[in-house]
Amino acid sequence: MMENKVFLSFTFYSTILILKMYVVAIVTGQVRLRKKAFANPEDALRNGGLQFCREDPDVERCRRAHRNDMENIFPFLFLGAIYSLLDPSPTVARIHFLIFCVGRIIHTIAYLLRLQAPTRSLAYSVAQLPCFSMALQILMATTPYW
Repeated sequence: MMENKVFLSFTFYSTILILKMYVVAIVTGQVRLRKKAFANPEDALRNGGLQFCREDPDVERCRRAHRNDMENIFPFLFLGAIYSLLDPSPTVARIHFLIFCVGRIIHTIAYLLRLQAPTRSLAYSVAQLPCFSMALQILMATTPYW
């Protein structure tokens, strides 16, 4: 078993976030089926006809939530992995990972359930704080080597 507690914590929270992204993908597919709004003609034909090859605002909302996840979670995966190699305090690192994870979960819930503003933007902003912190610490640790 790995002995790097920081990396294990990072792995735990990263896995939660990846599973959350899978859930958003499944929700998107379910909304497509419920709204009969398919992106591809072959899917529309299988589900009632070409008239269902169309966009739907609810499907697009799910897609935007998923795209936002990719724009934010993928960089977190890089930053968190590198940050884990810097030998940070396990407690501080865990707080970084937890804040990002909770922020992204709240962001997704706010997006999909159309929660009142500024819930989504606050969740986004809070989740960015640990990413900026990790990025700065990575830069400070690597600056002597450029």
